[in-house]
Amino acid sequence: MNKLQLYFRLVRLDKPIGTLLLLWPTLCALWLASGGKPDWKVVLIFALGTLLMRSAGCAINDYADQDIDKHVKRTAQRPITSGRISGKEALAIAALLALVSFCLILPLNALTKQLSVAAVVIAGTYPYFKRFFAIPQAYLGIAFGFGIPMAFAALQNTVPPVAWVLLLGNVFWAVAYDTEYAMVDRDDDLKIGIQTSAITFGRYDVAAVMLCYGAHLALLLACGLQLGLGAWFVAGLAVAAGIAAYHYTLIRARERDACFYAFRHNNWLGAAVFAGIAVDYALR
Repeated sequence: MNKLQLYFRLVRLDKPIGTLLLLWPTLCALWLASGGKPDWKVVLIFALGTLLMRSAGCAINDYADQDIDKHVKRTAQRPITSGRISGKEALAIAALLALVSFCLILPLNALTKQLSVAAVVIAGTYPYFKRFFAIPQAYLGIAFGFGIPMAFAALQNTVPPVAWVLLLGNVFWAVAYDTEYAMVDRDDDLKIGIQTSAITFGRYDVAAVMLCYGAHLALLLACGLQLGLGAWFVAGLAVAAGIAAYHYTLIRARERDACFYAFRHNNWLGAAVFAGIAVDYALR
């Protein structure tokens, strides 16, 4: 495997699920902030920025976890852990991607640029939270949802309260899907001694996941109704709720493959929410 292929794997371009989980809430925010009519140049900037920052975050995560990943079967062959690329290379790639991402937002207003600095700090520090924070997935939710306040800032030059409520909703969603992900590695994580929500929730992990899905959808409903969205939006949330219920059937037995499938299937939950918002605005 050549260096380019290794870099491709380092930034997870072969695994787009992480980018999609970042993209859906960002797109929702762009549509909500613009009343369903976002500037397509801004949409493109945010879409590319999402891809670049997720990729940078993966490189930083693998650098931080290189001594941990070797003890986990699923991650033991990652490029840094296996010794095929160096930690310095990973940091250089992360810095380059973050720089390109910042260049993308140069045409946007000052508030968006200021929030982008906070976004980089949050993304860069997330990998270290699992060392001591009982539910690091909550911090991940902030990192994965920070495109929400940035979208409002870019389109309205302010971040209204509804944007922060949407970010809180995204935190609940991230705790739900990343707990499903953590359930896959629970045995390895217990041996290593790192913190995850799957370990913290213990035997209540499935119930916690479902409660977080419920909180996510309830907060989305409240925000959407406040912004004047109607039946199509509610229909999108209903589909998302059905998907969450399906996830219960996948994770209740706590089998690794089924939990991992549920995690990846969250792409469709995010897509359903966005579709409801986009169609509701389009059919007005």
